[in-house]
Amino acid sequence: MRNFVNKIIKFKWAIAIVIPLFTIYMASGLKNLEFEGSYRIWFGEESSILKNYDDFRAVFGNDDAITISFKSEDGIFTKEALESISNITQKLWQTEYIARVDSITNYQYVHANLEYPDEIVVEDFIEDIDSMSIADFEAKRQIAMGEDLIVGKLISRDATTTMIVGRMTPKAGDDPEVSFKLRDAALEIIKPEIQKYGFEFHLNGGPVINTSFIEIAQHDGGTFTPLVIVIAFLLLLVIFKKFSLAALSISVVIFTFLIVLSIQIMLGYKLNNFTANIPIFVMAIGIADAMHIIWIYILAKKKGLDNHESIHYSVKKNFLALFLTSITTAIGFASLGISEVVPIKTLGIATASAALLAFFMTILFVPALLAIINPKIKAKNDNIDNEHKISENLIEFIIKNDKKILLASILIFIVMGIGITKVNVDSNTIRYFKENVPFRADNIFQQKNLTGPMTYEIVIDSKEKDGIKEPEFLKAVDKFYIELYDAYPDVRHISSLMDTVKIFNDIMQGSKSIPDDKNLIAQYLLLYSLSLPQGMEINDQMDIDERLLRVSASVNIIDTSKDLEQIKWIEDWWTNTSYSAEVNGQTVMFAHMQHDVTNTLIQSITLAVILISIIMLLIFKKFKMLPLFIAPNLLPIVLVVGVMGWLSIDIDMGVAIAGAIIIGVAVDDTIHFMVKYIEARKRGYNLENALKYVMRYAGGAIIFTTIILSMAFLVFIFSDFNPNYHFGIVTASALVIAVVVDLLALPALLSIIDNKKKSLLT
Repeated sequence: MRNFVNKIIKFKWAIAIVIPLFTIYMASGLKNLEFEGSYRIWFGEESSILKNYDDFRAVFGNDDAITISFKSEDGIFTKEALESISNITQKLWQTEYIARVDSITNYQYVHANLEYPDEIVVEDFIEDIDSMSIADFEAKRQIAMGEDLIVGKLISRDATTTMIVGRMTPKAGDDPEVSFKLRDAALEIIKPEIQKYGFEFHLNGGPVINTSFIEIAQHDGGTFTPLVIVIAFLLLLVIFKKFSLAALSISVVIFTFLIVLSIQIMLGYKLNNFTANIPIFVMAIGIADAMHIIWIYILAKKKGLDNHESIHYSVKKNFLALFLTSITTAIGFASLGISEVVPIKTLGIATASAALLAFFMTILFVPALLAIINPKIKAKNDNIDNEHKISENLIEFIIKNDKKILLASILIFIVMGIGITKVNVDSNTIRYFKENVPFRADNIFQQKNLTGPMTYEIVIDSKEKDGIKEPEFLKAVDKFYIELYDAYPDVRHISSLMDTVKIFNDIMQGSKSIPDDKNLIAQYLLLYSLSLPQGMEINDQMDIDERLLRVSASVNIIDTSKDLEQIKWIEDWWTNTSYSAEVNGQTVMFAHMQHDVTNTLIQSITLAVILISIIMLLIFKKFKMLPLFIAPNLLPIVLVVGVMGWLSIDIDMGVAIAGAIIIGVAVDDTIHFMVKYIEARKRGYNLENALKYVMRYAGGAIIFTTIILSMAFLVFIFSDFNPNYHFGIVTASALVIAVVVDLLALPALLSIIDNKKKSLLT
């Protein structure tokens, strides 16, 4: 070790120059930094969920759309409102990447010809608005209220709210640039309508959620990274009381995250809502390493050692602990690599590599710079027998009350552990955003005033070619509508070609029901198809063999657990018939992702615990020491997640990734504690003096690193992305709890099991 440090001191200037220059070279690639927000980023290319969705789109076309809705207190059947709807409809038709537009004005109204009652007319519902009178508007309103296809979908039941739907061309939603173009185009379309009519418009749909993902990721990455750097620097300045030492600590983490981000760009990755936070994670990891090196270095200088000997002293005392903590932190993040949620996997692997890079940066760059700057630190006559009174009192209190402290810890663990059984996992994409985000506010508006903003695309298999024209099949679909509405009030509107058949039969036979004649049904569908204008075809509602029928259900914003329940109910309902059904669409994709979120939480924590245990066993070669490393770091997770269960706070992806990270980061404090404790016991110190030794050489650094770590993660509470918000709260809380456990419960446990003349740990 001494030769290694001598080499660093000898080549200090080379290290001090090469590392920054290499970082600058790597960082030059950041000019190619891009963000992505498509729904596809959450799923691997081999994902069965993604494959099923792509198969659905190959048959029925793109289900993605951009929607524009507004409310008029005077009702939408006024000249002003209908003119605005017509203007928006026409302009959306002319917009690139829009394949079809549906609104109340171009709704294909099916009715009998007044002059020739035997003839059926299919035409735009609203035409020549300028020539319409107040009576005409009222007549149209009354007709519209009887149209099941549009009430609760394109117009509200009180006829005050309406929605214009621009369906997108195939794969348009896969490109983030297209999402921005469509969102911006929609904003330009409604701008003159706002100026002319004063309506408050609301945008929804795929392009809006995609751009929201990207903009929040850019905001969080661009705002929180410099904020954390400033906060960390100020805290380090307070702790070290020297600008040079604070700047040295910060430089290590800046170099590290710039290199890691550059490597990500070189590998072709784009940033998303999770990977945009890599700099903050690296900041938290790297600061802890630099803190311990500089902390012991300062103590050595205060003991009267010269600059080079202080560097030797610090590296020697910290090398093993820093190496182990880097490994365990890397394991904590790397365990996220097993997640099926791609952004989580990418974040885990990238940050795991950053943990190892931060170790090498710290162990090389910090000693080299200390050798150069040689900060002036006044020597003091201070030794282990003159510990601060607070530390002495704390140690005495712990030893005196060790059994009570341990018993209280176990009871808290059990009570909070019960709360884990009450937690609910939710991966609803709309709830990823805080309520002040326009996208979520617009969805809430739509749900409150018009219909459910979520959609289930139900593909029903009639089991034979032309099967969707069979009366028995359509009657089963009709029965399914009724029972689904009855079973789940959150299902707001259901539509399919069955509704069109009933409309035609009502006009021709005077009965709004399914006819018993297959040929008659076929004639209805053919007549309807031939009567539609170009672009309004029905091939998006059935497959080419007319075997599969697409049924679209608008659903309220609900927990994904409820989504999964409803999806299962739908598919089970059809298994009890001669047919079958599969529920698809983007809402369903994210609902199924709940399993991946749950698995990430459970499997990543389990994997992290197992791997860290193996590492500890290989290093310390004592199986009985494993509980000392693992138990103090499981307790914070149990406490935080348990409280979430008791308070009915849902677990999302942010909480899912927090578990393994907490294990990987929190165990660092335990390692520093135990390494110093074992060192003291090997020197012959009794329990009390060994604990005082730990408090002197690790306690302060543990407390201060926890403060910095917590502050770094706590900045996420300002994020409008709820997974980031929850991650920040959970991680910061757990790390604070972890340091309390390490400095209270762990010493109490050691007091009970190791309070002998010959230590059990040596």
